[in-house]
Amino acid sequence: MLLRYLLAVALGLPALRLAAQTPAASDTTTRLLPGATVVGYGQRLPLRRTAAGVGVIDNTTIERFNESSLTSAVNTLPGVRLEERATASYRISVRGSTLRSPFGVRNVKMYYFDIPLTEANGTTQLNLLDPAQLGRIEVLKGPAGSVYGAGTGGVIRLENRRPQPGTSQAQAGYSAGSFGLQRFTATAEASGKGSDYWRAQYAHQSLDGYRQHSALRREVFAVDGEVSPSARQTLSLHALYTDINYQLPGGLTRAELERDPRQARPSTPAGPGTVAQQAYYASQTGLLGATHEYKFSDGWSTTTTLYGRASSIQTPYLVDWERDAKLEGGGRVALSYRGTLAGHTLRVQGGGEFQASFTDSRSYLNVGGAPTTLRYDDEITTRTGFAFAQADYELPAGLLLTAGASYNRLRYQIARVSSAATNPSGYVVTQDFRPQVSPRVALLKELTSEISVYASVSTGFSPPTEAELRPSDGTISQGLQAERGTSYEAGGRGTLLHQRLMVDVALFDLELANTIVSRSDAQGVQLFANSGTTHQRGAEVALSGYLWQPAPAALNSGNVPTAGNSLRAWTSYAYNHFRFGTYESATGQNYGGNQLTGTAPHTLSAGLDFTLQPGFYLSPTVSHQSTLPLNDANTDYAAGYWIFGSRAGWRHALFTKLNVDIYGGLDNIANTRYSLGNDLNAFGGRYFQPAPGRNYYAGALVAWRW
Repeated sequence: MLLRYLLAVALGLPALRLAAQTPAASDTTTRLLPGATVVGYGQRLPLRRTAAGVGVIDNTTIERFNESSLTSAVNTLPGVRLEERATASYRISVRGSTLRSPFGVRNVKMYYFDIPLTEANGTTQLNLLDPAQLGRIEVLKGPAGSVYGAGTGGVIRLENRRPQPGTSQAQAGYSAGSFGLQRFTATAEASGKGSDYWRAQYAHQSLDGYRQHSALRREVFAVDGEVSPSARQTLSLHALYTDINYQLPGGLTRAELERDPRQARPSTPAGPGTVAQQAYYASQTGLLGATHEYKFSDGWSTTTTLYGRASSIQTPYLVDWERDAKLEGGGRVALSYRGTLAGHTLRVQGGGEFQASFTDSRSYLNVGGAPTTLRYDDEITTRTGFAFAQADYELPAGLLLTAGASYNRLRYQIARVSSAATNPSGYVVTQDFRPQVSPRVALLKELTSEISVYASVSTGFSPPTEAELRPSDGTISQGLQAERGTSYEAGGRGTLLHQRLMVDVALFDLELANTIVSRSDAQGVQLFANSGTTHQRGAEVALSGYLWQPAPAALNSGNVPTAGNSLRAWTSYAYNHFRFGTYESATGQNYGGNQLTGTAPHTLSAGLDFTLQPGFYLSPTVSHQSTLPLNDANTDYAAGYWIFGSRAGWRHALFTKLNVDIYGGLDNIANTRYSLGNDLNAFGGRYFQPAPGRNYYAGALVAWRW
């Protein structure tokens, strides 16, 4: 009934702005919903001709919400959930991968352009990026990213914004809002001939926080550029530096949540709370990478990426005070061929990726926010890599066959050099996960020039991250095994009603073995174990379209109508029937058949985009998450919720060169009490990380073009 209702409502209502391109003035009025180009599989095929579950977000979707956080924008994608446990403490789930991510981003591999943002140890610091710098987010769902090696949760590619071709501008913006929010951004950019461009952006954000002890300060400086030394070469350069510091308020029990959702975890006779221990996260990270593309001929080309990263991290927790210094480097190379076989187009690519890192990690006893007794001192060396190959063959009758595979290796070496009594020194642990081949096969059929259907089978191999293998209690979990999974998927996408309605539907079944689950002890330390099997089956629907629209010639370079009125609506829905298969807990309890911890059976996101002459806009939105289990036993649940918000503003060009955007917005208009990013299987029932109540923001963006 719900799916039928969504289809009825959305005939003419939109779901996603799928990397919309600005239509040329010569386009006809039927070119209302241009399709996305999928970058992730290396062939740059239209989304309609990609046989996989893929979601794409562009900067217009990000700008629909408060740009202090990525959460609302990413959650417009069905099957993808981004949560914020504390301010800027992100956790992301793709089709149920939250299960092994009590904090941070795990089991989802991320790339910043072509540079691995996911570290060699398997973790990703998504908070290194400012939302306003991003211009494109592409999500490959499930173990479908054979060209990206091991993984069962999916792959996410992030790209910064880039200037419009042939333009130059300087831009500055300021916004302020509830709970002490202040943001400042400054950008300078220019685009030359062809694809040549450069862009530099600085972003500052500070926040007092909704909860006690939840303040944030973040500085991000990013430089991107692309040049073409010759007609056959392209060189891209990317530099990123982030200095971030945010406090950790900690989880609350249900009673504490009901009494005061804005409090931090209080001190109890069992131990001090987060304020007493001054819990926070602070890091300084520098990333530098370059990608070189060379075309030997019309059929052969290579793409090579090299990068380096350095980080310094300090984190006082309830018990321990951690100090890490990290150095990492790596590269990726791909050889591509495009030609014909038996008169039909054949595209082939193959290559490999390698990452190596060294971490000096020290853990001290935390006393009132100060590091005291050394608990252990580890030197961790990580090496990971894979080789991959993929082919796309265009068969007769509108069929497209895709086959690919990757061969993966991962090795950890942990040398404990401390002399703490409970953590003996002088021993080395080497964990070498045996090679795994992860194949993928998919077949796509174009029913018409605007509609296609596909089916795929893919496998994944996801070894434990270093944080799972080596939790902060000082133990080393040598028995922890890699997850293995097989995904079966069928779907269809395209445009209807003369391209006024865009539809994307997917059905999937992900079968996991050796599923990694987490629990916490009394001190909040996260521990991990293999649980057995899980069955993750679901359906995803995304719909979008215009009710009214201006002539394409009236759209400016930002894809914003400068004359006439438009009304666009969108909706996305995901149904998740996720269950444990065989799962016997450490205490002997059988959890087989229980709902998968931390995943809601239903999620919904929808909204309208109004644009009124001469540049006024309004974007009301609603999101829903149903009741979800908080522990593997399914004895505690978090209530479902509906969240309403809206952003409105005025965009206009003054004096031909000056563009202004004055805006304001309200989030959680109904002042709903909910937790966004619950702590799963939390000791003592400390599941809840309350999200902000009703809040506002307002700001202005001014750009001068020449």
